[in-house]
Amino acid sequence: MSIGHYRIVIVGELGPRYRSAFDGMDIHVAGGNTEITGAITDRSHLQGILDRIAALGLTLKSVNALDDAQPAR
Repeated sequence: MSIGHYRIVIVGELGPRYRSAFDGMDIHVAGGNTEITGAITDRSHLQGILDRIAALGLTLKSVNALDDAQPAR
């Protein structure tokens, strides 16, 4: 996996206390979900974020690689 931008969607609207867990990523809350977007450097970086989501007891809805045509919020 090369460096790329990803959109990770979490079920539920995360409050400010969770923002530090995803430092360096953009967080957008709306419609009952939270979108976390940003650059992912490699597989271990992505896995670390997914492990953090699981450790916090959050429900993962989706993970999508964004191409240049898809804007990150």
